[in-house]
Amino acid sequence: MSFAELAAQLAEIARECYARGWALGTSGNFSAVVNRNPLRLAITTSGVDKGTLSVGEIVEIDEHGKVVAGSGRPSAEASLHLAIARARGAGAVLHTHSIWSTILSDAATEDGLAIEGLPILDNTQDWAAAVPQVEAILAEQPAAHGFLIRGHGLYTWGRDLAEARRHVEILEFLFEVMGRKRGMTWQP
Repeated sequence: MSFAELAAQLAEIARECYARGWALGTSGNFSAVVNRNPLRLAITTSGVDKGTLSVGEIVEIDEHGKVVAGSGRPSAEASLHLAIARARGAGAVLHTHSIWSTILSDAATEDGLAIEGLPILDNTQDWAAAVPQVEAILAEQPAAHGFLIRGHGLYTWGRDLAEARRHVEILEFLFEVMGRKRGMTWQP
């Protein structure tokens, strides 16, 4: 798929995630692989409202996170998208900030949640430096389809945008079920 086609799909998925409460305001970031060799991603820009995200707010980055097409600054977490694309061969990476993933990631133990194989990583402001840890965790848990960042949200991926979108739906559903079963509440 071309950059323009992927950008249109990413914008649509971002607006859908916003509508479902999974990426409110400027939270979350979404990417899709434009090219494998050399690695290029279409990725949402930093600081844009996912409810009104347009194709023009998606840039193409190279394997180092530098913008090669479009205008704007890629997400500060672009290094995570690149690491997941490399480590998992993912064609798309979606990062949501739902209420339930945030609450559950904070309440979970060091062993994670009862969803088998779903790692929980501590949050950091330096994701580029944390990439080796992320790659090691992904290598340890080859069957995982996602991970949570403590107090922050979900990262999931798929071979393409359709599969990544399906994983978001399934995991977000499970998070809400688990949170409600545990009697957890949130205050807006």
